[in-house]
Amino acid sequence: MKNQNSKRLAYAALFLALCLVLPMLTGQIPQIGSMLLPMHIPVLLCGLVCGWQYGAAVGFVAPLLRSVLFGMPPMYPVAIAMAFELLTYGLVIGLVYRRMAQRGAAGVYAALLTAMAAGRLVWGVAEVVLLGLGGKAFTAQAFLAGALLNAVPGIIVQLVLIPAVMAALQKAGAVKEYAE
Repeated sequence: MKNQNSKRLAYAALFLALCLVLPMLTGQIPQIGSMLLPMHIPVLLCGLVCGWQYGAAVGFVAPLLRSVLFGMPPMYPVAIAMAFELLTYGLVIGLVYRRMAQRGAAGVYAALLTAMAAGRLVWGVAEVVLLGLGGKAFTAQAFLAGALLNAVPGIIVQLVLIPAVMAALQKAGAVKEYAE
């Protein structure tokens, strides 16, 4: 049991490191680099591989730590809202996947789509609260633009990459023990 927890912690640290580094790589891609949602991918994988507790923790810490270390994303309101969004991604994908009878591609997609919807809703609520505290409004248009329209490239990448990585990890036997 201790060995399994050590492995989960090591994987969670790897996913946190990826959250810090991937935005630097995708940021180099003109026009769509920021739309690829590079911090979301490691958090979603962390929830699947390590479980909801680790996914939620990495999701909450990653944008705040990245903001402190690199100044991006800006702490208020972006990093704070992202912290709640990514916490939700890691939490929901881990919980849903753990309860799935089918752990193949169908289970990954069901957990992924549920987490993506829940995370975007939480992000919207966080933006309403944070901007409301600052005396600004968060409109339905801003929600649609931020949650859907500007995120289409990242959503596509997540829908293709997450199940493919999980299939490869399952085929290699790397995640079997962590799915429990």
